[in-house]
Amino acid sequence: MKLTVIGCAGSFPAPDTPCSAYLVEAGGFRLLIDFGTGSLGELQKYVDPHLLDAVIVTHLHPDHFFDTCAYAVMRRYAPARPEHPLPLFGPAGVADRIVSAYGGQGELCHPLLRDVYDFRELRPGAFALGPLTVIVDRVAHPVETFGVRVEHAGSSLAYSSDTGPCAALETLAAHCDILLAEASYLEGRENPKDVHLTGKEAGDYATKAGAGRLLLTHLVEPWGSRQDTLAEARAAYTGPVEVVRPGQVYEF
Repeated sequence: MKLTVIGCAGSFPAPDTPCSAYLVEAGGFRLLIDFGTGSLGELQKYVDPHLLDAVIVTHLHPDHFFDTCAYAVMRRYAPARPEHPLPLFGPAGVADRIVSAYGGQGELCHPLLRDVYDFRELRPGAFALGPLTVIVDRVAHPVETFGVRVEHAGSSLAYSSDTGPCAALETLAAHCDILLAEASYLEGRENPKDVHLTGKEAGDYATKAGAGRLLLTHLVEPWGSRQDTLAEARAAYTGPVEVVRPGQVYEF
């Protein structure tokens, strides 16, 4: 499996990274997990977006799905547009939310974007996606949000999405090769419950799950610190750990 970080900013784009988007490739299949604000431009550095095989949107906050709207324009009006709609998985109501963000139902042609996306709603459990096995479960966030585990040929990636501490994350991450975990908060503050993890909490989950490697993402750097987040995670987890940046590639 191959993971390419497309965007990793938390909540809003940073000067040097768009919001959450992660390209997972295995067995000739290209899966984009999340399609956050600004990520379509960065994605084009690594793959022709028309060659994506599927998209998973983990939840319907703008920093995780807004560039599905930009991609709808790219795909719909391309001179050599793809013939079939792109499978797009997301929480309940994903179709209505993306259509609303795109501009509602005022388009004369295919007003519900069915020419662009084949919308499919997620439910907790496992399903096959091309050569991949995908497992999703609800995690702790104010809106319906899914953590994701992707497996292929004995390799595994677990992605927390946005979450506070929850048992589902430990289960999804169990003995994974890579845990890609958000770490938006720092310890020692009055952080809201069931919204985000701290670096320490991400490290704790990597340790409890027996993850082979911890990648920290979704930092809101104007309000936090890469160095402090990394230090917190390293104090809780003794394996390899780093804060991701756009363009970084991990093969496992």
